Amino acid sequence: MPRQVRDVVFVDGVRTPFGKAGGMYADTRADDLVIRCIRELLARNPQLPPERVEEVAIAATTQIGDQGLTIGRTAALLSGLPKSVPGYSIDRMCAGAMTAVTSVAGGIAMGAFDVAIAGGVEHMGRHPMGEGVDPNPRILAEKLVDPSALVMGSTAENLHDRAPQITKERVDAFGLASQERTAKAYAAGKLQPDLVTMAVRDPETGWGLASVDEAPRETSLEKLATLKTPFRPHGKVTAGNAAGLNDGATASLIASEDVARELGLPVAMRLVSYGYVGVEPEVMGVGPIPATEKALRIAGLGIEDIGLFELNEAFAVQVLAFLDHFGIADDDPRVNQWGGAIAIGHPLASSGVRLMTQLARQFAENPQVRYGITAMCIGIGMGGSVIWENPAWEGDK
Repeated sequence: MPRQVRDVVFVDGVRTPFGKAGGMYADTRADDLVIRCIRELLARNPQLPPERVEEVAIAATTQIGDQGLTIGRTAALLSGLPKSVPGYSIDRMCAGAMTAVTSVAGGIAMGAFDVAIAGGVEHMGRHPMGEGVDPNPRILAEKLVDPSALVMGSTAENLHDRAPQITKERVDAFGLASQERTAKAYAAGKLQPDLVTMAVRDPETGWGLASVDEAPRETSLEKLATLKTPFRPHGKVTAGNAAGLNDGATASLIASEDVARELGLPVAMRLVSYGYVGVEPEVMGVGPIPATEKALRIAGLGIEDIGLFELNEAFAVQVLAFLDHFGIADDDPRVNQWGGAIAIGHPLASSGVRLMTQLARQFAENPQVRYGITAMCIGIGMGGSVIWENPAWEGDK
């Protein structure tokens, strides 16, 4: 029987404030972070009957302990969703939540279900990246990848080698700009609507409330120039031009557009296309470039059609490599308007939905913009890119 592909929309997204690894969430369970996000989504959208949620996809890079046991299912149960709602786990490292969204979108588009929750969680303080893994020795012995491919900071230094025009001064300036944009966005109240407060407990001081990101800081180019380069002597990658180690969670509501409108749910973005690609693992930071080219090709669009970019700032060098490739200036106002992971943090598998929630809110403020992109580099040599359409675009009126 022939099927019609349905339009898929991003309804709403939330996140916890992102903490430093082992910081304000040191005594908070990872699953409780994402459970809080799911509960908040349901509370914010009371017109959605809980039984209409038909799938829960939650990503985690280190699927162990309180991030294991098919966390999509256990988080669904603990969030108060009916026991009839299934769930599953996803791992595509940094693009986990992004993949959760595109995976459920595929099911919605072909009619398998109407509404899903997709998100991610990473507690890097409790579960450092690589905990419990046992890489097959042949991957190195047979020289399938360079040993540096297993250390993300080293892959960023490798990318610097291949892109000598991306100087230490440029990456530091980009890192500073991320901090400044984030501070400005907080001051203007741009980021707060995405955040859900999280109860936290400290063994010494007792209970508290996490309401803002823990990582942003004031700095200067002079201070950034003095930071150590931990991945290579006299290298270019520092704590000032790369995302830190973080704890946090995200969740989003994804639905078919017709059902969203039937239920009276907001339509924040319309999915246009997406692309995932593999690249040389030792320079994984180039991944968003071919991934974006793929997504543009599928959509029949060019980079000139994109009016807003949310690019994950795992490392400044990979964002600048993307901008150089597409002929975009380092300070282009379309790019990461409210700062990015260098300031806010990058709890690996959760970050994709953070990019999406920020893009959705920027769409609402910019009805003259029709298309936007969320894109990320991915460990072990991959890239992901999703193109979205603004339902508030003035051309539709």
